[in-house]
Amino acid sequence: MYYVIVFQICVQQPMDNLTFTNSILLMEGLKVTSQSSQPVFILLLLTYVFTMVSNIGLIFLISTEKNLHDPMHFLFCNLPLNDILGTTVIMPRLLQDILRDTSERYISYAECVIQAYFVHVFTVACHYVLMIMAFDRYVAICNPLYKIENPFCDNASLFKLSCENVVINNVFGLVYTIVVLSMSAMCIFITYVKIATVCITSKNKTLNSKAIKTCSTHLAVYLIMYVSGATFIFLHRFPEYSDSRKLASIMFHIVPPGLNPLVYGLQTKEIKQKIVKLWCRKK
Repeated sequence: MYYVIVFQICVQQPMDNLTFTNSILLMEGLKVTSQSSQPVFILLLLTYVFTMVSNIGLIFLISTEKNLHDPMHFLFCNLPLNDILGTTVIMPRLLQDILRDTSERYISYAECVIQAYFVHVFTVACHYVLMIMAFDRYVAICNPLYKIENPFCDNASLFKLSCENVVINNVFGLVYTIVVLSMSAMCIFITYVKIATVCITSKNKTLNSKAIKTCSTHLAVYLIMYVSGATFIFLHRFPEYSDSRKLASIMFHIVPPGLNPLVYGLQTKEIKQKIVKLWCRKK
């Protein structure tokens, strides 16, 4: 739907130098009969109102809902903005001309240039927005974002994203993990067996009480770290237990660091005395 513009042109000296002498142009507009002008006007008016309300409502929804504040929806928001511009540039003037006689549909040259400019902007913007959205769909479908199924990045998660054969990496990682966990467990086991032997054979109740108090908390922290770490590592081989693996990984990185200051800081006599002194000074 467009307008045909009838230009009034006159010839000025020198010859072949054509220029506009009138700033008023005549619009041909839509050719409708007098009987059908009102139904056409009502139909176009309802279409314009629906277009404006739906596009403004969509923009309002995207701007007010925080969960829609992402790049994709902001890109999508450009489409209704452009639709409002394109419809408003054409429809009000078209509705006005429908109710006028064909010989009375005048428009100034300045208005015509402004309208032509915004029609051009609307057309180009439509193509650009739709091209960008098409490219976005292409990236999302043909080159999707790689998903790390973990609360943080680790070697096992990165290996899962690799396009190469990572069998050697997985075997080496599994063997290395088993060796480290075995050495750690063996060292702790041997150490605590010797401590238990000394406590059983010793008659010193003060020494035994201090050993139990210190070692029990240390062993509790170690067991939490060991079990959560081992669970986190081995459950990487079983995708169906991803929630349990995530919980174990969080425990491994949060619980021991939170307990270590309490276990080793407050139970150390010198540190405890310094804390008490600082606390008393502040009071």
